Amino acid sequence: MKKHSFKTVAKLSVLSTACVAGFMIFGGEKAEAHGYVEKPASRAYTGSLLSLENYAAAYKSYGQSITNPQGVETTKGFPFAGPQDGHIASGDGKIGDYVLDDQTEDRWVKNNMTGGMNTFTWKYTTPHATTKWHYYITKKGWNPNEALKRENLELIGTVDHDESLSDTNPTHSINVPTDRSGYHVILAVWDVSNTGNAFYQAIDVNLQNDGIPEEDTEAPTQVKNLKQTGATTSSISLSWDEASDNKGVKEYKIFRDGKQIDTTATTTFTDESLTSDTAYEYTIQAVDFAGNKSEMSPTLTAKTLEIPAEDTEKPTNPSHLHSMGETANSVNLMWGKSSDNVEVKAYHVYRDNKKIMTTNKTSFEDTGLSAATAYSYHVVAEDTSGNLSDESNHLLVTTTVGNPENEWKLGTFTAPILYTAGDIVSYNSKEYKVVITHQNYGDITWAPGANGNSLFVIK
Repeated sequence: MKKHSFKTVAKLSVLSTACVAGFMIFGGEKAEAHGYVEKPASRAYTGSLLSLENYAAAYKSYGQSITNPQGVETTKGFPFAGPQDGHIASGDGKIGDYVLDDQTEDRWVKNNMTGGMNTFTWKYTTPHATTKWHYYITKKGWNPNEALKRENLELIGTVDHDESLSDTNPTHSINVPTDRSGYHVILAVWDVSNTGNAFYQAIDVNLQNDGIPEEDTEAPTQVKNLKQTGATTSSISLSWDEASDNKGVKEYKIFRDGKQIDTTATTTFTDESLTSDTAYEYTIQAVDFAGNKSEMSPTLTAKTLEIPAEDTEKPTNPSHLHSMGETANSVNLMWGKSSDNVEVKAYHVYRDNKKIMTTNKTSFEDTGLSAATAYSYHVVAEDTSGNLSDESNHLLVTTTVGNPENEWKLGTFTAPILYTAGDIVSYNSKEYKVVITHQNYGDITWAPGANGNSLFVIK
């Protein structure tokens, strides 16, 4: 693929959102399911933009991500869990290949960036209930010609969320270090609260910091105006004013009753799993990128609510019920978490107005369905006192037609056919196993048995 400056990519990015969204809907997973970093353009999103200029060349250089930048998803828990070292950029290859893991100094298009406070904007093709986003950058002295590993990355910011939908928080302010220059990789991780997965976005940047700054020994200012902004019988919500620092505040340490319980890059925090009708003492401490710590904030005493003698308040209704994907015989549902003055106990799932499942999770896979059939779903929350919420939105979903004969078929650009690694297909009286997940857009040279085709092997 020919070399591109980021100016080329920037020009492509101003194409209509409808055009780009329409193109990406043909990705290896359902386009409405996920999200990607739009600005500065992530490695995956850059490939999708370049594919508008030259599809074949972009596919060769960026692989499956060109039609599915929102699908770089694997298990969460980074850096202690999540993708394996060497496969961080591709999310363990769950997108269908490991192309995004290729790593050399001049392999990828880079975003020019100056250290200090920078904004990162996500594009959510469908929002999800979210616990946090966390950002990492390659350390000083990392080797850009070696595979990306945990040991090469350091945390530069965390944006906590209240488990509401992600579209309420699309842009994050992250303080990028000023003590390094040249090529670096920033890793943005989006943790979904009601699944075991997270989305991973590698962002290639060219840091343009002037010289090496003097050693930073100045501590941030003391955190002020710490206050309680809300409470339930089991949680307390806090907020405070932003501290200032000569090089920027990296994070805030939260202390409850004298012991640190968490850190956050924002100026809000919700402490959960507390005891009802109980007072707690909180203090906050600001920390900058050099590790300098502010004085402790003044202590705030906050209290959880008492469990009412008679609870008659119903939970909020489950929000944004949607499908994470359909097959010929299943629908994978997900919805936003309900809140309650005491506690939500369960969710009741209805199909065609008949209850089919009660669960304490915010997701459910309905199986044993008929192919090419429309089903209507809604969800109702119940609290520990038996109060029921209003109904969620009603969702109409149609299962896929399926291909019971598993016959290989030729797709088209407007109606591509997905072939998933591990599937068995038949063609010209032979059976083949799919070895690489891919979409067929009408290219007969990708048929099983075609000369030079490595997408299938004879079973």
